[in-house]
Amino acid sequence: MTIYAWTNNPTHMTLTPIFLQAKEAAEEVAALTDDTRNQVLLDVADAIETQAESLLEANKADLARMDSASPLYDRLMLTSDRLRGIASDMRHVATLPSPLERELERRTLPNGLRLRRVSVPFGVVGVVYEARPNVSFDVFALCLKSGNACVLKGGRDAHESNRAIVALTRRVLAAHGLPQAAVTLLPATHEATAQMLEATGYIDVCIPRGGKRLIDFVRDTARVPVIETGAGVVHAYVAPSANLEMAAGIVANAKTRRVSVCNALDTLLVHEALLDRLPALLAPLAEKRVRLHADRRTLPHLGFYPATLVIPIADGQEEDTYHTEYMDYAMGLHAVASTDEAIRHIARYGSGHSESIVTGDEPEARRFQRKVDAACVYWNAPTSFTDGGQFGLGAEIGISTQKLGPRGPMGLSALTTCKWLIDGDGQTRA
Repeated sequence: MTIYAWTNNPTHMTLTPIFLQAKEAAEEVAALTDDTRNQVLLDVADAIETQAESLLEANKADLARMDSASPLYDRLMLTSDRLRGIASDMRHVATLPSPLERELERRTLPNGLRLRRVSVPFGVVGVVYEARPNVSFDVFALCLKSGNACVLKGGRDAHESNRAIVALTRRVLAAHGLPQAAVTLLPATHEATAQMLEATGYIDVCIPRGGKRLIDFVRDTARVPVIETGAGVVHAYVAPSANLEMAAGIVANAKTRRVSVCNALDTLLVHEALLDRLPALLAPLAEKRVRLHADRRTLPHLGFYPATLVIPIADGQEEDTYHTEYMDYAMGLHAVASTDEAIRHIARYGSGHSESIVTGDEPEARRFQRKVDAACVYWNAPTSFTDGGQFGLGAEIGISTQKLGPRGPMGLSALTTCKWLIDGDGQTRA
Protein backbone atom coordinates (compact mmCIF):
# COMPACT_ATOMS: atom_id res chain seq x y z
CA MET A 1 0.00 0.00 0.00
CA THR A 2 2.89 2.38 0.71
CA ILE A 3 6.41 2.45 -0.64
CA TYR A 4 9.37 3.04 1.64
CA ALA A 5 12.82 4.03 0.39
CA TRP A 6 15.90 3.24 2.45
CA THR A 7 18.99 5.35 2.96
CA ASN A 8 22.51 4.03 3.22
CA ASN A 9 21.80 3.56 6.90
CA PRO A 10 19.75 0.33 7.02
CA THR A 11 18.29 1.29 10.37
CA HIS A 12 16.75 4.46 9.01
CA MET A 13 13.82 4.69 6.66
CA THR A 14 13.30 7.85 4.65
CA LEU A 15 9.75 8.79 3.77
CA THR A 16 10.70 11.57 1.36
CA PRO A 17 9.55 9.59 -1.73
CA ILE A 18 6.18 9.09 -0.05
CA PHE A 19 5.83 12.79 0.65
CA LEU A 20 6.81 13.58 -2.94
CA GLN A 21 4.10 11.24 -4.25
CA ALA A 22 1.54 12.99 -2.03
CA LYS A 23 2.67 16.39 -3.31
CA GLU A 24 2.31 15.26 -6.92
CA ALA A 25 -1.10 13.73 -6.18
CA ALA A 26 -2.23 17.01 -4.61
CA GLU A 27 -1.71 18.79 -7.91
CA GLU A 28 -4.03 16.33 -9.65
CA VAL A 29 -6.64 16.43 -6.89
CA ALA A 30 -6.73 20.22 -7.00
CA ALA A 31 -7.48 20.11 -10.74
CA LEU A 32 -10.48 17.75 -10.41
CA THR A 33 -14.00 18.95 -10.95
CA ASP A 34 -16.26 19.03 -7.92
CA ASP A 35 -18.50 16.45 -9.62
CA THR A 36 -15.58 14.02 -9.82
CA ARG A 37 -14.65 14.55 -6.19
CA ASN A 38 -18.26 14.01 -5.14
CA GLN A 39 -18.56 10.79 -7.11
CA VAL A 40 -15.42 9.41 -5.49
CA LEU A 41 -16.84 10.19 -2.05
CA LEU A 42 -20.14 8.49 -2.92
CA ASP A 43 -18.29 5.42 -4.18
CA VAL A 44 -16.17 5.25 -1.03
CA ALA A 45 -19.35 5.51 1.06
CA ASP A 46 -20.83 2.59 -0.88
CA ALA A 47 -17.62 0.59 -0.40
CA ILE A 48 -17.71 1.19 3.36
CA GLU A 49 -21.10 -0.52 3.51
CA THR A 50 -20.37 -3.34 1.07
CA GLN A 51 -16.97 -4.09 2.62
CA ALA A 52 -17.98 -3.52 6.23
CA GLU A 53 -17.10 -7.06 7.26
CA SER A 54 -13.44 -6.70 6.27
CA LEU A 55 -13.21 -3.35 8.06
CA LEU A 56 -14.70 -4.83 11.21
CA GLU A 57 -12.31 -7.79 11.09
CA ALA A 58 -9.33 -5.44 10.92
CA ASN A 59 -10.78 -3.43 13.78
CA LYS A 60 -11.23 -6.58 15.88
CA ALA A 61 -7.49 -7.24 15.54
CA ASP A 62 -6.80 -3.80 17.01
CA LEU A 63 -9.41 -4.19 19.77
CA ALA A 64 -7.90 -7.53 20.79
CA ARG A 65 -4.67 -5.74 21.74
CA MET A 66 -6.38 -3.10 23.89
CA ASP A 67 -7.76 -3.43 27.41
CA SER A 68 -11.53 -3.16 27.13
CA ALA A 69 -11.55 -1.09 30.33
CA SER A 70 -9.46 1.63 28.69
CA PRO A 71 -11.28 4.90 27.93
CA LEU A 72 -9.76 4.68 24.45
CA TYR A 73 -11.48 1.37 23.71
CA ASP A 74 -14.73 3.02 22.71
CA ARG A 75 -12.88 5.46 20.46
CA LEU A 76 -11.10 2.60 18.76
CA MET A 77 -14.21 0.48 18.21
CA LEU A 78 -15.95 0.29 14.85
CA THR A 79 -19.41 -1.25 14.64
CA SER A 80 -21.86 -1.81 11.80
CA ASP A 81 -23.88 1.16 12.99
CA ARG A 82 -20.82 3.38 13.21
CA LEU A 83 -19.71 2.40 9.71
CA ARG A 84 -23.16 3.22 8.37
CA GLY A 85 -22.89 6.57 10.12
CA ILE A 86 -19.46 7.17 8.59
CA ALA A 87 -20.82 6.33 5.13
CA SER A 88 -23.75 8.69 5.70
CA ASP A 89 -21.40 11.49 6.78
CA MET A 90 -19.28 10.96 3.66
CA ARG A 91 -22.37 11.21 1.44
CA HIS A 92 -23.30 14.39 3.27
CA VAL A 93 -19.87 15.90 2.58
CA ALA A 94 -20.45 15.17 -1.12
CA THR A 95 -23.59 17.34 -1.02
CA LEU A 96 -21.84 20.36 0.48
CA PRO A 97 -20.87 23.34 -1.68
CA SER A 98 -17.27 23.31 -2.84
CA PRO A 99 -15.05 25.52 -0.67
CA LEU A 100 -12.78 26.22 -3.66
CA GLU A 101 -12.67 29.22 -5.99
CA ARG A 102 -14.84 31.28 -3.69
CA GLU A 103 -14.32 34.98 -4.19
CA LEU A 104 -13.38 36.30 -0.77
CA GLU A 105 -12.59 39.87 -1.74
CA ARG A 106 -12.68 42.07 -4.83
CA ARG A 107 -11.33 45.57 -5.40
CA THR A 108 -10.10 47.86 -8.17
CA LEU A 109 -7.06 50.01 -7.48
CA PRO A 110 -6.81 53.67 -8.57
CA ASN A 111 -4.43 52.57 -11.35
CA GLY A 112 -7.08 50.24 -12.78
CA LEU A 113 -5.63 46.91 -11.54
CA ARG A 114 -8.45 44.54 -10.68
CA LEU A 115 -7.80 42.34 -7.61
CA ARG A 116 -9.63 39.22 -6.47
CA ARG A 117 -8.82 37.04 -3.47
CA VAL A 118 -10.04 33.47 -3.97
CA SER A 119 -9.96 30.22 -1.96
CA VAL A 120 -7.56 27.44 -2.99
CA PRO A 121 -6.42 24.14 -1.43
CA PHE A 122 -3.52 23.95 1.01
CA GLY A 123 -1.97 21.11 -1.01
CA VAL A 124 -0.87 18.28 1.30
CA VAL A 125 -2.50 18.03 4.73
CA GLY A 126 -0.76 15.87 7.31
CA VAL A 127 -2.76 14.58 10.28
CA VAL A 128 -1.32 12.92 13.39
CA TYR A 129 -3.91 11.14 15.51
CA GLU A 130 -4.41 8.35 18.01
CA ALA A 131 -6.85 5.46 18.43
CA ARG A 132 -9.69 6.83 16.26
CA PRO A 133 -9.99 4.98 12.92
CA ASN A 134 -13.05 7.05 11.94
CA VAL A 135 -10.66 9.99 11.63
CA SER A 136 -9.07 8.29 8.61
CA PHE A 137 -12.36 8.49 6.72
CA ASP A 138 -13.16 12.01 7.96
CA VAL A 139 -9.79 13.39 6.91
CA PHE A 140 -9.93 11.77 3.48
CA ALA A 141 -13.45 13.05 2.79
CA LEU A 142 -12.74 16.62 3.83
CA CYS A 143 -9.35 16.75 2.11
CA LEU A 144 -10.60 15.36 -1.19
CA LYS A 145 -13.65 17.65 -1.20
CA SER A 146 -11.38 20.66 -0.56
CA GLY A 147 -8.89 19.64 -3.27
CA ASN A 148 -6.13 18.42 -0.92
CA ALA A 149 -4.10 15.24 -0.64
CA CYS A 150 -3.71 13.83 2.87
CA VAL A 151 -0.94 12.02 4.71
CA LEU A 152 -2.19 10.08 7.72
CA LYS A 153 -0.12 9.14 10.75
CA GLY A 154 -2.32 7.07 13.04
CA GLY A 155 -1.31 5.38 16.26
CA ARG A 156 -0.23 1.79 16.77
CA ASP A 157 -3.52 1.00 18.52
CA ALA A 158 -5.52 1.48 15.31
CA HIS A 159 -2.97 0.49 12.67
CA GLU A 160 -4.81 -2.55 11.28
CA SER A 161 -8.04 -0.57 11.05
CA ASN A 162 -6.29 2.33 9.34
CA ARG A 163 -4.54 0.01 6.88
CA ALA A 164 -7.89 -1.50 5.87
CA ILE A 165 -9.53 1.92 5.57
CA VAL A 166 -6.77 3.40 3.41
CA ALA A 167 -6.59 0.27 1.24
CA LEU A 168 -10.36 0.54 0.59
CA THR A 169 -10.10 4.22 -0.22
CA ARG A 170 -7.15 3.70 -2.55
CA ARG A 171 -9.03 1.00 -4.48
CA VAL A 172 -11.83 3.47 -5.19
CA LEU A 173 -9.33 6.14 -6.27
CA ALA A 174 -7.64 3.65 -8.61
CA ALA A 175 -11.00 2.67 -10.12
CA HIS A 176 -11.47 6.33 -11.04
CA GLY A 177 -7.97 6.56 -12.54
CA LEU A 178 -6.86 8.92 -9.78
CA PRO A 179 -3.54 8.86 -7.91
CA GLN A 180 -3.68 6.56 -4.91
CA ALA A 181 -1.23 8.85 -3.14
CA ALA A 182 -4.13 11.26 -2.63
CA VAL A 183 -4.35 9.39 0.69
CA THR A 184 -1.27 7.89 2.30
CA LEU A 185 -0.86 6.02 5.57
CA LEU A 186 2.54 6.26 7.23
CA PRO A 187 4.03 3.57 9.47
CA ALA A 188 2.79 3.70 13.06
CA THR A 189 6.18 4.74 14.44
CA HIS A 190 7.61 7.76 16.23
CA GLU A 191 10.18 8.04 13.44
CA ALA A 192 7.42 8.49 10.86
CA THR A 193 5.88 11.25 12.97
CA ALA A 194 9.23 13.01 13.27
CA GLN A 195 9.82 12.87 9.52
CA MET A 196 6.38 14.24 8.72
CA LEU A 197 6.88 17.14 11.11
CA GLU A 198 10.14 17.99 9.34
CA ALA A 199 8.82 17.56 5.77
CA THR A 200 9.06 21.19 4.73
CA GLY A 201 8.29 21.66 1.06
CA TYR A 202 6.07 18.57 1.06
CA ILE A 203 3.59 18.85 3.97
CA ASP A 204 1.79 22.18 3.73
CA VAL A 205 0.06 21.99 7.10
CA CYS A 206 -0.05 19.47 9.95
CA ILE A 207 -3.05 18.95 12.22
CA PRO A 208 -2.62 16.91 15.44
CA ARG A 209 -5.67 15.18 16.94
CA GLY A 210 -5.36 13.54 20.32
CA GLY A 211 -4.42 14.16 23.91
CA LYS A 212 -2.42 17.02 25.36
CA ARG A 213 0.89 15.16 25.21
CA LEU A 214 0.58 14.48 21.47
CA ILE A 215 -0.57 17.99 20.64
CA ASP A 216 2.19 19.61 22.71
CA PHE A 217 4.80 17.40 21.02
CA VAL A 218 3.62 18.31 17.52
CA ARG A 219 3.41 22.03 18.30
CA ASP A 220 6.82 22.13 19.98
CA THR A 221 8.79 20.08 17.42
CA ALA A 222 7.21 20.69 13.99
CA ARG A 223 9.05 22.58 11.28
CA VAL A 224 5.94 22.55 9.08
CA PRO A 225 2.97 24.84 9.84
CA VAL A 226 0.63 23.45 12.53
CA ILE A 227 -3.03 24.06 13.27
CA GLU A 228 -3.35 23.27 16.95
CA THR A 229 -6.40 21.25 17.93
CA GLY A 230 -5.98 21.58 21.66
CA ALA A 231 -6.99 19.15 24.33
CA GLY A 232 -10.39 19.74 25.86
CA VAL A 233 -10.41 20.71 29.56
CA VAL A 234 -14.10 21.54 29.56
CA HIS A 235 -16.32 23.23 32.19
CA ALA A 236 -19.99 23.72 32.86
CA TYR A 237 -21.17 26.36 35.34
CA VAL A 238 -24.59 26.10 36.98
CA ALA A 239 -25.83 29.49 38.19
CA PRO A 240 -28.43 30.10 40.94
CA SER A 241 -31.19 30.93 38.44
CA ALA A 242 -30.71 27.69 36.50
CA ASN A 243 -33.57 25.28 35.95
CA LEU A 244 -32.18 22.34 37.95
CA GLU A 245 -33.91 19.69 35.85
CA MET A 246 -32.47 21.25 32.70
CA ALA A 247 -29.06 21.60 34.34
CA ALA A 248 -28.98 17.95 35.41
CA GLY A 249 -29.74 16.83 31.86
CA ILE A 250 -27.12 19.15 30.37
CA VAL A 251 -24.42 18.09 32.83
CA ALA A 252 -25.17 14.38 32.37
CA ASN A 253 -25.11 14.66 28.59
CA ALA A 254 -21.88 16.68 28.58
CA LYS A 255 -20.15 14.18 30.90
CA THR A 256 -21.53 10.75 30.03
CA ARG A 257 -22.65 10.77 26.40
CA ARG A 258 -19.13 9.70 25.37
CA VAL A 259 -16.54 10.18 28.08
CA SER A 260 -13.53 9.70 25.79
CA VAL A 261 -14.18 12.63 23.45
CA CYS A 262 -12.57 16.05 23.71
CA ASN A 263 -15.87 17.92 24.29
CA ALA A 264 -16.77 15.84 27.36
CA LEU A 265 -17.16 17.70 30.67
CA ASP A 266 -14.13 17.71 33.00
CA THR A 267 -15.09 20.11 35.81
CA LEU A 268 -18.54 21.10 37.05
CA LEU A 269 -18.71 24.55 38.66
CA VAL A 270 -21.69 25.05 40.97
CA HIS A 271 -22.77 28.27 42.63
CA GLU A 272 -22.59 27.87 46.42
CA ALA A 273 -26.28 28.81 46.68
CA LEU A 274 -27.10 25.50 44.99
CA LEU A 275 -25.06 23.18 47.22
CA ASP A 276 -28.19 21.95 48.99
CA ARG A 277 -29.65 21.10 45.56
CA LEU A 278 -26.76 18.83 44.55
CA PRO A 279 -28.84 15.62 44.91
CA ALA A 280 -31.13 16.73 42.08
CA LEU A 281 -28.24 18.02 39.96
CA LEU A 282 -25.96 15.01 40.36
CA ALA A 283 -28.42 12.09 40.47
CA PRO A 284 -27.91 11.20 36.76
CA LEU A 285 -24.13 11.12 37.31
CA ALA A 286 -24.50 8.79 40.29
CA GLU A 287 -26.52 6.41 38.11
CA LYS A 288 -23.62 6.36 35.61
CA ARG A 289 -21.07 5.79 38.41
CA VAL A 290 -19.17 9.01 37.71
CA ARG A 291 -16.33 9.64 40.17
CA LEU A 292 -16.31 13.12 41.69
CA HIS A 293 -13.08 14.85 42.65
CA ALA A 294 -14.70 17.22 45.14
CA ASP A 295 -13.37 20.39 46.76
CA ARG A 296 -13.81 21.37 50.41
CA ARG A 297 -16.97 23.41 49.82
CA THR A 298 -18.85 20.66 47.99
CA LEU A 299 -17.64 17.70 50.05
CA PRO A 300 -19.99 18.21 53.08
CA HIS A 301 -22.98 18.21 50.72
CA LEU A 302 -22.24 14.86 49.04
CA GLY A 303 -23.57 12.50 51.70
CA PHE A 304 -26.18 11.26 49.24
CA TYR A 305 -23.59 10.31 46.62
CA PRO A 306 -22.02 6.80 46.67
CA ALA A 307 -19.07 7.18 49.03
CA THR A 308 -16.79 5.03 46.86
CA LEU A 309 -17.24 7.53 44.03
CA VAL A 310 -16.29 10.64 46.03
CA ILE A 311 -12.61 11.58 46.05
CA PRO A 312 -11.66 14.59 48.21
CA ILE A 313 -9.19 16.93 46.53
CA ALA A 314 -6.16 16.95 48.81
CA ASP A 315 -4.32 20.13 49.69
CA GLY A 316 -1.87 20.97 46.94
CA GLN A 317 -3.66 18.81 44.36
CA GLU A 318 -5.94 21.51 42.98
CA GLU A 319 -3.70 22.34 40.03
CA ASP A 320 -3.42 18.73 38.87
CA THR A 321 -7.15 18.08 39.41
CA TYR A 322 -8.48 21.08 37.55
CA HIS A 323 -5.99 20.82 34.69
CA THR A 324 -7.01 17.22 33.98
CA GLU A 325 -8.80 16.09 30.81
CA TYR A 326 -10.32 12.93 32.29
CA MET A 327 -11.61 11.04 29.22
CA ASP A 328 -13.25 8.70 31.73
CA TYR A 329 -16.21 8.48 34.11
CA ALA A 330 -14.64 11.05 36.42
CA MET A 331 -14.69 14.83 36.80
CA GLY A 332 -13.88 17.69 39.14
CA LEU A 333 -16.53 19.39 41.29
CA HIS A 334 -15.92 22.94 42.50
CA ALA A 335 -18.12 25.49 44.26
CA VAL A 336 -17.91 29.19 43.39
CA ALA A 337 -19.38 32.29 44.99
CA SER A 338 -20.20 34.16 41.79
CA THR A 339 -20.24 34.04 38.01
CA ASP A 340 -17.06 36.11 38.01
CA GLU A 341 -15.34 33.47 40.12
CA ALA A 342 -16.49 30.80 37.64
CA ILE A 343 -15.08 32.87 34.78
CA ARG A 344 -11.76 33.28 36.61
CA HIS A 345 -11.57 29.54 37.27
CA ILE A 346 -12.14 28.79 33.58
CA ALA A 347 -9.54 31.36 32.58
CA ARG A 348 -6.99 29.66 34.83
CA TYR A 349 -7.72 26.01 34.05
CA GLY A 350 -9.60 25.88 30.73
CA SER A 351 -7.96 24.89 27.46
CA GLY A 352 -9.95 27.24 25.21
CA HIS A 353 -12.08 24.41 23.83
CA SER A 354 -15.73 24.45 25.00
CA GLU A 355 -17.44 25.99 28.04
CA SER A 356 -21.07 26.19 29.15
CA ILE A 357 -23.27 28.16 31.51
CA VAL A 358 -26.70 27.05 32.69
CA THR A 359 -28.75 30.02 33.85
CA GLY A 360 -32.17 31.61 33.54
CA ASP A 361 -30.61 35.08 33.46
CA GLU A 362 -29.89 36.19 29.87
CA PRO A 363 -27.64 39.17 30.78
CA GLU A 364 -25.57 36.82 32.96
CA ALA A 365 -25.35 34.32 30.08
CA ARG A 366 -24.28 36.97 27.58
CA ARG A 367 -21.63 38.30 29.96
CA PHE A 368 -20.31 34.76 30.43
CA GLN A 369 -20.21 34.18 26.67
CA ARG A 370 -18.46 37.52 26.13
CA LYS A 371 -15.82 37.11 28.83
CA VAL A 372 -14.97 33.39 28.56
CA ASP A 373 -12.09 32.86 26.14
CA ALA A 374 -12.89 29.63 24.31
CA ALA A 375 -13.65 28.43 20.79
CA CYS A 376 -17.24 27.48 21.74
CA VAL A 377 -19.25 29.00 24.62
CA TYR A 378 -22.74 27.61 25.32
CA TRP A 379 -25.81 28.89 27.14
CA ASN A 380 -28.24 26.25 28.38
CA ALA A 381 -26.77 23.54 26.17
CA PRO A 382 -24.12 20.83 26.67
CA THR A 383 -20.62 21.02 25.28
CA SER A 384 -21.25 17.69 23.54
CA PHE A 385 -22.50 19.71 20.55
CA THR A 386 -18.97 20.91 19.71
CA ASP A 387 -18.70 18.82 16.59
CA GLY A 388 -18.43 19.65 12.91
CA GLY A 389 -21.36 17.44 11.98
CA GLN A 390 -23.55 19.00 14.66
CA PHE A 391 -22.57 22.48 13.45
CA GLY A 392 -23.64 21.61 9.91
CA LEU A 393 -20.07 21.51 8.59
CA GLY A 394 -20.16 17.85 7.57
CA ALA A 395 -17.36 15.80 9.08
CA GLU A 396 -14.65 17.70 10.94
CA ILE A 397 -10.90 17.45 10.67
CA GLY A 398 -10.43 18.72 14.22
CA ILE A 399 -11.43 21.37 16.73
CA SER A 400 -8.98 24.23 16.73
CA THR A 401 -8.30 26.02 20.00
CA GLN A 402 -5.80 28.47 18.54
CA LYS A 403 -6.60 32.02 17.52
CA LEU A 404 -4.51 32.36 14.38
CA GLY A 405 -6.48 30.87 11.50
CA PRO A 406 -9.49 28.61 12.04
CA ARG A 407 -11.02 28.27 15.50
CA GLY A 408 -13.54 25.71 16.72
CA PRO A 409 -14.78 22.78 14.59
CA MET A 410 -12.87 22.75 11.31
CA GLY A 411 -14.87 21.88 8.21
CA LEU A 412 -14.14 22.33 4.52
CA SER A 413 -13.36 26.05 4.51
CA ALA A 414 -10.69 25.53 7.18
CA LEU A 415 -8.76 23.35 4.69
CA THR A 416 -8.33 26.15 2.19
CA THR A 417 -5.99 29.07 1.92
CA CYS A 418 -6.19 31.90 -0.59
CA LYS A 419 -4.42 33.50 -3.47
CA TRP A 420 -4.68 36.94 -5.09
CA LEU A 421 -5.56 37.15 -8.77
CA ILE A 422 -4.60 40.44 -10.38
CA ASP A 423 -5.81 41.56 -13.83
CA GLY A 424 -4.26 44.51 -15.59
CA ASP A 425 -4.14 46.39 -18.87
CA GLY A 426 -0.42 47.00 -19.15
CA GLN A 427 -0.01 49.11 -16.03
CA THR A 428 3.55 49.60 -14.79
CA ARG A 429 4.78 50.77 -11.41
CA ALA A 430 6.69 54.03 -11.07
